[in-house]
Amino acid sequence: MSALVALWLALGLATSAGAHEVRPAYLEIVETGEETYDVLFKVPAAGESLRFGLVLELPADVERIGAPRSSFSGRAHVERTRILRAGGLDGARIAVEGLSATLTDVLVRIERLDGHTQVLRLTPDSPSFTVEATAGSGAVARTYLWLGVEHILLGVDHLIFVLALVILIGATRPLLWTITAFTIAHSLTLAAATFGWITVSPPPVEAVIALSIVFVASEIAQSRRGRSSLSARRPWLVAFAFGLLHGFGFAGALAEIGFPAQQIPLALLCFNLGVEAGQLAFVAALLLLGRLPALLRVEAPRGWPTAAAYGIGALASYWLIERLLAF
Repeated sequence: MSALVALWLALGLATSAGAHEVRPAYLEIVETGEETYDVLFKVPAAGESLRFGLVLELPADVERIGAPRSSFSGRAHVERTRILRAGGLDGARIAVEGLSATLTDVLVRIERLDGHTQVLRLTPDSPSFTVEATAGSGAVARTYLWLGVEHILLGVDHLIFVLALVILIGATRPLLWTITAFTIAHSLTLAAATFGWITVSPPPVEAVIALSIVFVASEIAQSRRGRSSLSARRPWLVAFAFGLLHGFGFAGALAEIGFPAQQIPLALLCFNLGVEAGQLAFVAALLLLGRLPALLRVEAPRGWPTAAAYGIGALASYWLIERLLAF
């Protein structure tokens, strides 16, 4: 497991500025009449003057009504415009130029007057789509399931927290209950934030997520010295408490994307299932890697859990300071 620790620490250092962000671009097309649509195109930005070089390509027979309105909002550049196309957009091909040269995705949502929604995901390998006459739930389920998997696997700080839990507990039965408690907790707060029952400012949440990693790293170091701790006695309780905070972190990232208005429960369920699938795959990889020394009949380096604890703690402390300074 020590090799994987080193890998994720290196990855975390390389991506510390956006440790738990999932920042795809977002395209929303809302039908306002039989032939008119409001278009919102949100592109990830760095600061208040730089944005990804993504350009929306509409069919040549689309007419723009009025001048586009654009501005930098948070960590995104937002462009709004109204368009008209004779006969509507059914069957129209829409593309995002420049997507093939990036590593980001574009989440697309098209809302109809009758409430039906088409949701899909554009990737660098598939930067265009055709507007469907009707939209089904299958596309929503697939899109948000994959978005959940992608979010957890690209969320370095969330994975570092799970990694710290695995190091603390080891391949024992309590690990299952601990991961389950973490999942239940972040699902609860993600749902509460999505439905607007609870509103929390993202910057403090991001800072406390970093603090949660520092705490678990400290608990690893304490347990290696033979000292009893709350995390060692009741790891599920610690995972549940901090899982509530991580759920708000998920919600903050998704707030920049949104859910289809008519299918929020389905999209939320599939996103959570995707997060859980990615999380379990990560834990399985950790446990498999932890068995490699025995399978290869080699001795694992002594003291690596303590070294990993200090490495994780140092990385999380850097994130904590960085996020506090960003308030």
